[in-house]
Amino acid sequence: MKSQFYMLFLFLVLSPRFSQGQQKTMIQGKVFLDSNSNGIFDKTEKGIKDVCISNGKDVVQTNENGEWKIEKRGNEPVFLVKPSGFGVPVNQIQIPQHFISGKESNPSEFNFPLVPQNENSKFKALFFGDTQARGMKEVNYIFRDVVEELIGADAAFGVSLGDIVADDPGLMDDVAAGIGQIGIPWYNIFGNHDSDRQAKTNDERDETFKKFFGPSTYAFEYGEVAFIGLNNIFFKPDGKYISHFTENQLAFVENYLEVVPKNKLVVLMMHSPIVACDNREEMYKVIQNHEHTFSISGHVHEQINLFVDEKMGWKGETPHHHLINATVCGSWWCGLKDETGIPHATMNDGAPNGYSVITFDDNKYSVQFKAARKPADYQMNIYLPDVIDTSALDTTKVLTNIFAGSIKSKVEMSIDKGDWIAMDTIQTIDPECLRMYNLSPFLNEKVNGQPLDEVFGYKMDYPSKSHHIWQAQLPKNILPGTHRLMVRTTDMYNQTYIAHRIFRVR
Repeated sequence: MKSQFYMLFLFLVLSPRFSQGQQKTMIQGKVFLDSNSNGIFDKTEKGIKDVCISNGKDVVQTNENGEWKIEKRGNEPVFLVKPSGFGVPVNQIQIPQHFISGKESNPSEFNFPLVPQNENSKFKALFFGDTQARGMKEVNYIFRDVVEELIGADAAFGVSLGDIVADDPGLMDDVAAGIGQIGIPWYNIFGNHDSDRQAKTNDERDETFKKFFGPSTYAFEYGEVAFIGLNNIFFKPDGKYISHFTENQLAFVENYLEVVPKNKLVVLMMHSPIVACDNREEMYKVIQNHEHTFSISGHVHEQINLFVDEKMGWKGETPHHHLINATVCGSWWCGLKDETGIPHATMNDGAPNGYSVITFDDNKYSVQFKAARKPADYQMNIYLPDVIDTSALDTTKVLTNIFAGSIKSKVEMSIDKGDWIAMDTIQTIDPECLRMYNLSPFLNEKVNGQPLDEVFGYKMDYPSKSHHIWQAQLPKNILPGTHRLMVRTTDMYNQTYIAHRIFRVR
């Protein structure tokens, strides 16, 4: 009797239905050279070897015939890592189709088409911080403020770094359709305001995002750079979120980097800054053995260059550069509207709203900030009274907000083409940002029952201390008359910008 019971126990434990090691659902297919660009694998077309396929955790490479096989993980998409020198199909709004949807037909076999494309080792890419549109009015702000000036841009692709919308995921398609008019492939990162608020679990929060854009964690290669997109917004059961990398994401990055040559630049793209993640050091361990790394995020609505060193948990030979990117929506599309009806949207640190143009050259890179609808060389604001009494010269300071400045920037000023005077960094509030905030009480008023902030523009939040302001004492020996102040800055990429300010001494 005991032996019969034992045999029944073994049967239940070891059967696929009851065993913890349930039978895996596998998916397979081929990566092929789509010579006729029809998206369908034809018998005459050849497979492509060594292409990475992932389920968001595991990574496999195609064999010499282009064949691959990987476990299907629930409703998670399976995706191809676009290799350098090849392109993936894009849909009509330029979203790369490098994935198999996790919820649709769930095919047991799928073939990924690739087409050859010329990829120079030197190329440009566009990076948008939070576009964060509340309704179609602000969707149109995105188009008029930044998209229209970028149509036909000389860039290989673009990336939106999360918070594409403001708690209305249904607008993602509208935003993406307009951005698609730029005419280049466009990738997207998941942000906290992109979530499905009715979702009950973290895994369900990005369902609408995946419907429009595919996996929220993925990778692709271009030139000598490996780009990795990460959803680092983790929702807890109470509906609040933290910045966090899941175990599957850490495993994916580690597995993928095992096949990425050490001489390549590795770029991590996310919404919340890497330094805000509660398990950031685990990600550092995964990437810090690669000599060339860079990461970029949005979320903060300020522009900050961070250099993550040993004090911050980084163990690599040189500090890791993380850029908190400028936001397209600036300060959430707040501020007085200009002559075209678009809010100035100055960010809380006094920098204008805008985006980054990053030039990649082999495994090196350089970043240029571009203010929305402003000349490319508009890189700073200088603050100095228009008229200064001679008695006040010894107490007057020049303040300059270098929008994309960092601790590696050199900033200096000159009066009337005289000697250059070094300027020092200071963390302080941008004075013009504070002046605009102080207009808020006026915008609280109503005219004929209508709040003025609905007419002239939304009130701004109280400004934050900026990480990119420099100051210097004005020389005491300036004679009465009209004078020219020149400020010159050279950044960490050896890019130099100059601005002027005319003032009078009496």
